[in-house]
Amino acid sequence: MEIQGKKVMVLGGWGLVGMAICRKILKEEPSELIVTSLNEEEALEAVEKLKKETRSKVQIVPAWGNIFVRDSMQGLSRTEILENPQYRQWLIEDILEDFSDEVLHRSHLFQLLDKFKPHILIDCVNSATAVAYQDVFTGYYNLKRELNNFKEQGDNRESFIHEVEKILCTLYIPQLIRHVQILYESMRRSKTAVYVKIGTSGTGGMGLNIPYTHSEERPSRVLLSKSSVAGAHTMLLFLMARTPDAPITKEIKPTAAIAWKKIDYGVIKKGSRPIELYDCPPEKALKLDGILHLKEPQNWVKLDEKVLKSVYIDTGENGIFSFGEFSAISSIEQMELITPEEIAKVVVYEIKGGNTGHDIINALDNATMGPTYRAGIMRHAAIKKMKQLMDKHHCDSVAFELLGPPRLSKLLYEAYLFRQTCR
Repeated sequence: MEIQGKKVMVLGGWGLVGMAICRKILKEEPSELIVTSLNEEEALEAVEKLKKETRSKVQIVPAWGNIFVRDSMQGLSRTEILENPQYRQWLIEDILEDFSDEVLHRSHLFQLLDKFKPHILIDCVNSATAVAYQDVFTGYYNLKRELNNFKEQGDNRESFIHEVEKILCTLYIPQLIRHVQILYESMRRSKTAVYVKIGTSGTGGMGLNIPYTHSEERPSRVLLSKSSVAGAHTMLLFLMARTPDAPITKEIKPTAAIAWKKIDYGVIKKGSRPIELYDCPPEKALKLDGILHLKEPQNWVKLDEKVLKSVYIDTGENGIFSFGEFSAISSIEQMELITPEEIAKVVVYEIKGGNTGHDIINALDNATMGPTYRAGIMRHAAIKKMKQLMDKHHCDSVAFELLGPPRLSKLLYEAYLFRQTCR
């Protein structure tokens, strides 16, 4: 598909890969480029930066919001949603209730696509991370504690209900299914022609022996959850690509660490907060004798207004690394590196109809075993044999309602009755 003159939307356009794709797309002269991000500041910053870098007259428009929740919950953090009973109930309904027009229309993703109606949608949001890092395992331990208290004492009804609701809000697969349902229906109604997903392997291309995990557990269950969600997402997109009225669907799945956005010296942050510095006077140091108590008294003191500063490399969505960490993760036979510009080049080439060999959906299409001529001939023989047995035993084999849905059985019996009546 030609990009020139088309309206293009990049979800997660502020990120490392998103910005590289936006720059590449602008060279193709689309009629409009919509750059989205989770936060307003990020979207505005990305648009301002792109306008400074290009002389193109392309209209660059910012948009922001959380594409995984309804529009009325925009601006709320995950914690704020989970700690509010009303928001929890809304989230449970949006994830687990039947998919309906009401669920669709209140989704922020639907409203975003309905407003801009892009011809091309490029999804750079790390969906697997967004879903898997909700961490169902921590939720399990919280629920286990409340459940045991409820069994033993029965006086913690409210806190027990809260933890049950929170675990329902953290179910990975229902969230992913609902996201893809909303995505497909939104694109269909907006007449989006091409959808490209930037996926992930979850491990930077490494295997189950990946040493870079979120705990001493190796590999961590949270990390494997991310890979599992990423794989499930790919299969749902594979099905969407086979749906007649769906857009052309492609997925590019980098299997290396993507770097980099910036190299600098400055304040080191965890999330959006600077890491504060503390000191432990020698006279208050922990004594290594007797029994080690895991919850020792906090003998350290905060250093006034002091935060951690050092040399770092910003790798975008994967965070910032020290010299030592970056050297380790990018070494041969570790994650190694791929640049965002290389990914952007593949994305644009695929949109324009090129075959890079890096489209996961196309690779699955070519690797799977589809219908065969031999099986078609055998089907003819099977149907002939069944008809012979029906004549022999003087019976009609119409429907057993073992192949869903019941509507199919109804239609088969209606056709059967028409045939009986109109002979």
